[in-house]
Amino acid sequence: MRKIDTLSGDLFVVPQPVAPYAGALACRTQIAHVMSGALKGHDRFEVTAEIAKLLGRDFSKHILDNYTAESREDTIPPIDVAIAFDMATGGYALLNFYAEKLGARVAVGKENLNWQLGKLEKMRDDVAKQIKQVKQALGERE
Repeated sequence: MRKIDTLSGDLFVVPQPVAPYAGALACRTQIAHVMSGALKGHDRFEVTAEIAKLLGRDFSKHILDNYTAESREDTIPPIDVAIAFDMATGGYALLNFYAEKLGARVAVGKENLNWQLGKLEKMRDDVAKQIKQVKQALGERE
């Protein structure tokens, strides 16, 4: 029996931005869940130390725990902490969450190059199709 992949997103689903209504981005609880999930398999003290190093200032495990606690509705990580968090955990959890809210996807490294290649190949195919149509209109044979 094959394992079902629950971590990879569906490549064919077009992401949609959050509808712009009052409170649409009140997603504090979701941020806490995303951060908690990203910390699975990581030592919080090590992540905290790496965040402090990246930020060049003190950063405590207590603060990290506040960011990941559902009950702390008043504690949301600023963007510099979010970037450092993703770097410290070796992932893109918060970046992907942010992109999803905007109806976007994030492609990093080879994945980005593959997307660019696909886009260029589609452009090439579209141009070849247009050339063929023009030649047909001119009465030329291939």
